[in-house]
Amino acid sequence: MKDSSAAEAAMVKNSEQKTGKPLDHWLKTAAAHGAAKHGEIVAFLKTDHGLGHGYANLVAHRLLKSSASDSDADELIAAQYAGKKAGLRPIYDALIARIEQLGDDVELAPKKAYVSVRRAKQFALIQPSTATRLDVGINLKGTEPSERLEASGSFNSMVSHRVRLGSVGDVDKALIEWLRAAYNAAG
Repeated sequence: MKDSSAAEAAMVKNSEQKTGKPLDHWLKTAAAHGAAKHGEIVAFLKTDHGLGHGYANLVAHRLLKSSASDSDADELIAAQYAGKKAGLRPIYDALIARIEQLGDDVELAPKKAYVSVRRAKQFALIQPSTATRLDVGINLKGTEPSERLEASGSFNSMVSHRVRLGSVGDVDKALIEWLRAAYNAAG
């Protein structure tokens, strides 16, 4: 029996050839139509655009999953930077803007207390640890700690190092280079 994620990946890869348009086009088309239910999206794509059931179903799943996860992610991040930690949000935003420039395959996965930053696997995490400090955990196994690039210690066992940020100015070239090295190792 074929793995469902492998089957989906094959459909995504072949979608343009089979439907005449890339998957992104169909996602935008379905989103612009405004249907909110899976069956409505499938019916619209099949009836109005001639997509086969499998491709219409794929688009509906992707569209609804992305809408739900975007809204859930926004809520988790808003909660992390609420109240006493609200002053850390500009640091988070500046950091995310730089991380997203590392590559198109960067994935942000917000959790209750932190945001996991992944490629093929997690290479960093971002956590508002105190009202005045944001911690960036980085997977740089084999890299010697330094004064700023600390060993993670008890901070978080999912990363090897930690960098403490107290201002937007701390999102600097050195931090981005450590993140780039971790990103490259995660691919």
